[in-house]
Amino acid sequence: MPSATSLTDRLRRLAPEAVAFGIIGAGNTLLYMAIYWMALPIGAVKASVIATFITTTLAYVANRYWTYRHHTRTALRREYTLFFGFNLVGMVIQSGLVAIGKYGFGLTEQDDELMFLGVTVVGIGIATIFRFWAYRTFVFLKPPVDGHEGAITELDATAGLAELSAMDVPGSVAELDTRLKS
Repeated sequence: MPSATSLTDRLRRLAPEAVAFGIIGAGNTLLYMAIYWMALPIGAVKASVIATFITTTLAYVANRYWTYRHHTRTALRREYTLFFGFNLVGMVIQSGLVAIGKYGFGLTEQDDELMFLGVTVVGIGIATIFRFWAYRTFVFLKPPVDGHEGAITELDATAGLAELSAMDVPGSVAELDTRLKS
């Protein structure tokens, strides 16, 4: 188990990334909400899907060139495909909560606009936590420390998850990375 000082150091290194991610997320959330509000007359679930698709590309560009600018760059196709895929999962989380509000609790677009926005905000919060984890774990890879981590760019999502879970396994890249940072 990591000590309190190593946890503090990890959080300190994570803070600038989280702040940049949060600023981009806040801007995209405002844009998302504006699109969602304007598209609400066509249906709450459809409005959520449209708003997510439009803001995904803007979020990718902003995160690639600001939040994760120091991370290893891999093929645009690989990054954007993973980014888009994880955004689809986020969209399912957000739209799923909207669908639960509409079909599970009987909310209507005409009478419950503010309730729909509240449910959407909760969905955005849950999806944001998921996206932050997924982007930093699978999409925007950490920069190489001593050259051998470049091979990680070839890993798929399953291998990345296995590596993430190997933090305490002696000799793993995750364990080496933890030792080098401390």
